[in-house]
This record gives sequence, C-alpha cells and structure tokens, in this order.
Amino acid sequence: MTKLIIQIPCLNEAKTLGSTIDDLPRELPGIDEIEYLVIDDGSSDNTSEVAKQAGVHHVVQHTRNMGLATAFRTGLEACLRLGADIIVNTDADNQYQAADIQKLVEPILAKRADLVVGDRGVGTLPNFTYLKQRLQILGSWVIGKASGLDTPDATSGFRALSRRAAMHTIILSEYSYTLESLIQAGHYKMAVEFVPVRINPETRPSRLMKSMGQYINTSTIAIVRAYTLYRPLKVFTILGVVLIFFGLIPGVRFLYLLSIGETTGHVQSLILTAILLLMGFQSLLMGVISDLVASNRKLLEETLTRVRRLEIDSQLTKPELEEGSSNNDTQNCE
Repeated sequence: MTKLIIQIPCLNEAKTLGSTIDDLPRELPGIDEIEYLVIDDGSSDNTSEVAKQAGVHHVVQHTRNMGLATAFRTGLEACLRLGADIIVNTDADNQYQAADIQKLVEPILAKRADLVVGDRGVGTLPNFTYLKQRLQILGSWVIGKASGLDTPDATSGFRALSRRAAMHTIILSEYSYTLESLIQAGHYKMAVEFVPVRINPETRPSRLMKSMGQYINTSTIAIVRAYTLYRPLKVFTILGVVLIFFGLIPGVRFLYLLSIGETTGHVQSLILTAILLLMGFQSLLMGVISDLVASNRKLLEETLTRVRRLEIDSQLTKPELEEGSSNNDTQNCE
C-alpha cells in the first residue's frame, strides 16, 4: 500500500483553511490511502478547530509560534511517524491548485524523483511586481548554482517528498525550508524534478515577508548560510583567493616603486598587502577546517537519519494522543 499524507503548516488561517482542505484530493491514481495533517504553529485563532471540523485526520499544535521552517520540520516528523510513503506540503491560504498534487506525486510513484517541486513560473506571476519577479528568477538561479540543480522556482512551498527524502531532510534554518532543502538535496545527489503548477487567485497578501527589503535581506542570509554550510571549502577558497589577489596589487605597486628608486612614503601599501595576504591565507585555512567539520557533520547527519529511521519504524503508526476525538488526532508540542 502507498500512503500519501498532505501536510499544511498554518498560522492564524481559520478563514482560508476550510476552502484549502475542501479542494484537496480524496483519491489519486497509484495512491491507496490519503490523509491530511495540519501543523498549527501557535495560532491565536481557531485554526485547529476549523481543521478538525473540515475532517483533517491529524492536527499537530505548537504551543507558541515557532516559524515556518520549524512547522515544516514538525510536519515531516509527524508524517514519517504516521507511516507516509509520500509527503506533499502545501500552503493554507489555498495559493496552489490542489488538482496539481497528482503532478507532484507522479514522478515519485514512477521512481524518477525523491523530491518534486511545483514550478509556478515566477517570472510571469501576475500577483508579483516586476521587481519581485526578477528577484525570484535571480534567487532561483543562485540556488541552482549552490545546489547543482536546475531550479526555476526555488521558493515554491508546493512540493512532494518520498519517504527517503523526508528521512534525509534536516532543516536548520529558522526562516524557510525551501532554499535550504534544495541545497541539501543537491548536496546528497537526490533526484529532483520541477513540474509546472497553477495557482489560485490571491486570498490575502503574503505574511512571510513584510517588505521587499526584508525579503532580500532574509533570502540573502539564508542562501549564504546554506551554501557555506554545504560548500565551505569552495566559499572560503574563493574568498581567500580574492583577498590574496587584492593584497598582491599594492604589494606589486610597492615593489615597482622600489625598483625605480622611490623608497619612501609607500609603507602603507606594504602594510595593506600584509593585512590582505594574512586574511587571504586565514580564509584558505578556515576553508580546510570547515571542510573537515562539514565531513564530520555529514557523518552526524547520516547517523541522525539512521536513528530517526529506527525510532520511527519502532513506533506505532500513530503518534501518542494527548487529546482528540474519534475522527481527529491532536498532538501538542513545543
């Protein structure tokens, strides 16, 4: 039997969650069982109650707001404990057309992919400003370079993961899982596909980013952090080579002036050369050390994955209930 669980991270989504759930598929070709899971990320409204009334099979509640990345991670853990073979993540604001879930799961069912991401065509989305369209394209290109994947829509949260991919997904970011998970997938040589998907008319403005400046700043930090985490030797080698190159310029200038007899007044060039060369060689050394740390981290991640697999396989197919009804399981967590 192939079990699909559709997870929906939520924060104060009582107004839109009902319509999102109503649109979800009840059956799909190649899928024997479909369940829904809502992660209530510390909502102050009645999101959890709306989920239960709409017939959601499982509800996980954070006692306080932990952020989108943590909610996504909580959902993956819960889905794995519930025995999901395929996990689909979608937004609670009904941004994505649920009918396209079939497109997401098909490559996994066909054993072509471990991770499938919905491509919204960000360069042509009518609800994005021209600047945001260009930034989305640029950001996706950068993530593609960092991950070694062709990533037309890196920020899409509409995605499907095989059980294997979910087991290996370890999100450390507190902001968003979308970018880091792609870099991680590329790092572990997972088979990744992007499929075109449709979106519904906007129900509300995005609450993840309050301004374009915040979007640029947060996305840049997330990309640099994730890239440095998985490609430290390359990052620090490039930085070291750049510093050494610029350090050599005033050094060569100093030697040239010395060769033509100008022996005074240029000590500052020599000092600048020494500083930049020292920083460059330190960066190279830091790259080597970071690469060794990254190798150790990879071993730890593999160990964590094995422990997670053993722990999940040894548990019941349902999480231990703290409260709930005959139709809904509710689990509270920090």
